[in-house]
Amino acid sequence: MPAFGIAAQGVHVNGRVRRPDGLHLWVGWRSKSKAVAPGKLDNLVAGGIPAGMGAEETLVKEASEEASLPADLAIQARRVGRISYVMREEGGMRRDLLHCFDLDLPEEFQPRPNDDEVERFELWPVARVLDAVRDTEAVKFNVNLVLIDLFLREGLIDPTGAEGIALRAGLQQGA
Repeated sequence: MPAFGIAAQGVHVNGRVRRPDGLHLWVGWRSKSKAVAPGKLDNLVAGGIPAGMGAEETLVKEASEEASLPADLAIQARRVGRISYVMREEGGMRRDLLHCFDLDLPEEFQPRPNDDEVERFELWPVARVLDAVRDTEAVKFNVNLVLIDLFLREGLIDPTGAEGIALRAGLQQGA
């Protein structure tokens, strides 16, 4: 798709766990053999929407494939927004529209990789995830955008401050 500049769509799911000490997120470590962003941090579930499928159908399919998430739990994910971006890469122009979802998971749920895309999952306090996005290159390029959206919605980045307003405008350029 990037070689032809054709827009693509995908789904991204923030796997959230509320604990007495605050919000935690499931992060996946991408396989080191992945062609795109090998070894980087990823959302609990993410994937491209194939022709003939909608966002919710793709979410359920990817949830099972990537995280062994049962369909009855995956369909509880709430649509929280859309993010678009354009990025020049070696193979062409990447134009993506991401359908973002939040999924509140029970504390006892443990995602398990079910394909070769994710090596492992870890449950991190949201502040640690924020630090990884802000201070490192460890997070996959488009997952950063999905997480910034979450940080704005959760108030970890002030959505009414100059930084928050600029970030929100950047996330919604073409959504």
